[in-house]
Amino acid sequence: MPFLYGSHKVRDFAAWKPFFDADAPRRAEAGMRLKHLFRNAADPNDVHLLFEVDDPARAAAMLQSPQTQRIMQEAGVLSPPQGLVLVEA
Repeated sequence: MPFLYGSHKVRDFAAWKPFFDADAPRRAEAGMRLKHLFRNAADPNDVHLLFEVDDPARAAAMLQSPQTQRIMQEAGVLSPPQGLVLVEA
Protein backbone atom coordinates (compact mmCIF):
# COMPACT_ATOMS: atom_id res chain seq x y z
CA MET A 1 0.00 0.00 0.00
CA PRO A 2 1.48 3.39 -0.93
CA PHE A 3 1.76 6.29 1.47
CA LEU A 4 1.67 10.02 0.86
CA TYR A 5 3.85 12.22 3.03
CA GLY A 6 3.19 15.95 3.03
CA SER A 7 4.37 19.02 4.89
CA HIS A 8 3.64 22.73 4.98
CA LYS A 9 3.81 25.76 7.23
CA VAL A 10 0.66 27.24 8.72
CA ARG A 11 0.04 30.62 10.30
CA ASP A 12 -1.51 29.12 13.46
CA PHE A 13 -1.88 25.37 14.07
CA ALA A 14 -4.90 25.84 16.37
CA ALA A 15 -6.71 27.80 13.65
CA TRP A 16 -5.63 25.40 10.86
CA LYS A 17 -6.65 22.15 12.60
CA PRO A 18 -10.47 22.62 12.44
CA PHE A 19 -10.23 23.18 8.66
CA PHE A 20 -8.14 20.03 8.32
CA ASP A 21 -10.56 18.00 10.46
CA ALA A 22 -13.60 19.24 8.54
CA ASP A 23 -12.06 18.12 5.24
CA ALA A 24 -11.76 14.46 6.37
CA PRO A 25 -14.76 13.27 4.30
CA ARG A 26 -13.23 14.56 1.06
CA ARG A 27 -9.93 12.86 1.88
CA ALA A 28 -11.78 9.60 2.59
CA GLU A 29 -13.57 9.85 -0.76
CA ALA A 30 -10.15 10.23 -2.40
CA GLY A 31 -8.93 7.03 -0.70
CA MET A 32 -6.73 8.77 1.86
CA ARG A 33 -6.44 7.55 5.45
CA LEU A 34 -4.51 9.69 7.92
CA LYS A 35 -1.92 7.59 9.74
CA HIS A 36 0.04 10.31 11.55
CA LEU A 37 -0.14 14.06 12.06
CA PHE A 38 3.08 15.62 13.36
CA ARG A 39 4.23 19.07 14.37
CA ASN A 40 7.85 20.12 14.33
CA ALA A 41 9.00 20.30 17.97
CA ALA A 42 10.99 23.45 17.22
CA ASP A 43 8.18 25.09 15.20
CA PRO A 44 4.62 23.98 16.07
CA ASN A 45 3.28 25.65 12.92
CA ASP A 46 5.37 23.33 10.72
CA VAL A 47 2.92 20.49 9.97
CA HIS A 48 3.83 17.01 8.68
CA LEU A 49 1.26 14.40 7.62
CA LEU A 50 1.40 10.76 6.60
CA PHE A 51 -1.52 9.20 4.74
CA GLU A 52 -2.07 5.68 3.51
CA VAL A 53 -3.58 6.02 0.03
CA ASP A 54 -5.39 3.70 -2.37
CA ASP A 55 -4.22 5.57 -5.48
CA PRO A 56 -1.51 8.27 -5.28
CA ALA A 57 -2.73 9.96 -8.47
CA ARG A 58 -6.29 10.21 -7.14
CA ALA A 59 -5.05 11.62 -3.83
CA ALA A 60 -2.82 14.14 -5.63
CA ALA A 61 -5.72 15.26 -7.83
CA MET A 62 -7.88 15.92 -4.76
CA LEU A 63 -5.07 17.82 -3.03
CA GLN A 64 -4.48 19.98 -6.11
CA SER A 65 -8.17 20.71 -6.68
CA PRO A 66 -9.43 24.30 -6.54
CA GLN A 67 -11.58 23.42 -3.52
CA THR A 68 -8.56 22.12 -1.58
CA GLN A 69 -6.52 25.16 -2.57
CA ARG A 70 -9.30 27.45 -1.30
CA ILE A 71 -9.56 25.55 1.99
CA MET A 72 -5.79 25.70 2.51
CA GLN A 73 -5.78 29.44 1.88
CA GLU A 74 -8.66 30.00 4.34
CA ALA A 75 -6.94 27.75 6.90
CA GLY A 76 -3.78 29.83 6.85
CA VAL A 77 -1.40 27.55 4.95
CA LEU A 78 1.65 29.74 4.30
CA SER A 79 3.81 27.60 2.02
CA PRO A 80 3.03 25.33 -0.89
CA PRO A 81 2.74 21.78 0.42
CA GLN A 82 5.70 19.52 -0.22
CA GLY A 83 4.85 15.88 -0.82
CA LEU A 84 6.33 12.48 -1.52
CA VAL A 85 4.77 9.15 -2.45
CA LEU A 86 6.37 6.42 -0.35
CA VAL A 87 6.23 2.62 -0.49
CA GLU A 88 7.31 0.19 2.18
CA ALA A 89 10.77 -1.28 1.68
